[in-house]
Order: sequence, then structure tokens, then C-alpha cells
Amino acid sequence: MGDNIMREELADFLRRRREALTPEGRGLPAGRRRRTPGLRRDEVARLANMSTTYYERLEQGRGPQPSTAILAGLARALLLDADERGYLYRLAGHPAPAARKPGGFVDPQLLSVMRAVGTTSPAFVADDLATVVAQNDLHSTLFGHVAGLPGWEANMIWCWFGSARWRRTVLNPPDQQAAIGRAYVAYLRVVVAQRDYDENAMALVTDLRAASPEFTRMWAAHRVSRSYASSVSVHDERVGRLDFDCAQMVSSQSRQRLHTLHAAAGTSSQERLTRLTQDIHVLTGRG
Repeated sequence: MGDNIMREELADFLRRRREALTPEGRGLPAGRRRRTPGLRRDEVARLANMSTTYYERLEQGRGPQPSTAILAGLARALLLDADERGYLYRLAGHPAPAARKPGGFVDPQLLSVMRAVGTTSPAFVADDLATVVAQNDLHSTLFGHVAGLPGWEANMIWCWFGSARWRRTVLNPPDQQAAIGRAYVAYLRVVVAQRDYDENAMALVTDLRAASPEFTRMWAAHRVSRSYASSVSVHDERVGRLDFDCAQMVSSQSRQRLHTLHAAAGTSSQERLTRLTQDIHVLTGRG
């Protein structure tokens, strides 16, 4: 869709949604001199916390591309549902925001794949803030069970910077560990902006800055990236060194991510991982 067409469609959509609302439905006085149905432009602007002039330009198909913060304000002001909100963002040239899922939600498609690779690859599902919501047995055996832990204890970035829970087993040299940390922080920068600096995202950043000078330095560098580290080596006291290549699958519906660790080619990691898998089956009585 061309830029001019999208501007026209955005302008028409805003106008139609404004006209479909009633002052009473938004807690506003009806008044006696309403010459058009619905809300006035200045009322929508006030509800969306923007200037009337800026809103008028949007309805006229003019002005700069609205930011996600502006769009969030419009969605609230116009009482848009999830589908309408996503449509608004797409017309304005932004990805549709993911609908917030209830606590404990795990994307069923990612969960299915996580379970399917359970005999060969440690894997887990994390939300967009990198909080682990599900793990397979192999991942829990290597890194401990974290899914569902309170506070930030299930958060990957917190486990790296705030508690060093996962970092204690990592064998990568210091420069590579620093690169892993930078990748986490750059990813968090992207997600915090995507979430419009909401309360949960900012709470994680605040707590990480209080807990880790290293995180604070990396956060101040203001690097942005959607990628995590591509490889990691860990030590397991039962089988020794394990070298992994990391892969991700992102859900377009929930924005949750499936993270899988695959034994690096040319190493003995797959053989050692197989031994560890067999030990798990013996301990759990699964054959």
C-alpha cells in the first residue's frame, strides 16, 4: 500500500472511529451545539494527550508519521479493540503490538516444538522481556528449573546480570561473555521501546541498573538489536564441556520466543548430550 493511500486510510479510520463514539461513553458532557456526530477533534486530542492541531493534521492525512506512543494514546482515546488497535498501527507504518497474554500463558505452537526436540536439544520458551515461561527437561537439567519462579528469577537477562545464575556455568572467555551481555542489553532496548516503556519493562531496567554496574554501562551505550548470542559453551559436572549453537523461533501471535541449543558440529557435545539425556530417562523412569 502506497504512503499516500495509507495516510488517507488512517485519516478515514480515525474520523470514523471518532464519529462512532458518544460524549457520554467517554465521560464527557454532551453539550447543545454539536454539529457533527460523535466526539469533537479537540476532545479526542485531549483524551489522547496530544495537541488538537496535531490530531487535526492526522485526520487530514498530513503531518509526520505518528510514533507508537501517539498511537497508543489514540487507541485508548478511541476505545479500540485488539483488532482495531493492530490495524491503526499498521496504517501508521508500525508493527501491530502483541496483545498482552494472561500470566502463565505459553504459546502452544512454540511449546509443541520445544517438546518435540526434548531428546536432542535443551530448549525453553520466553516472553518478549526474556522471562522463561516453559523449559524442557534437558534445559532444566543443565540450567536448573526457572520457569515460574517469582520476581525476576525466571528472567534470562536478570539471570545473566542480576544473579549470575546461568553465567556461573558459561565457559566462553571474558570478551565473548561481554558480547553476550551486550546482545542481551541491545535486545532489551528494542523491547522496552516496543512496549512503549510500560511499567513492567521499566521495572526490569530499574532493577538491573541497581543490581549490576556492568548492565548500567552497557545500557548507557544505547545499542539496539533484536538478536541474542549465536553460540555458548557451558560446563556440566556430569558430562563436562558442552558447546552449543543457539537458534530462535519467534511467534507472530504472542511475541514469545522458542530458544533451542544445538550441539556444535565438530565437537563431542552431541555424544555428551546423549549421555545426559539417557541419565534423565533413567532418573525419571522413562525407558
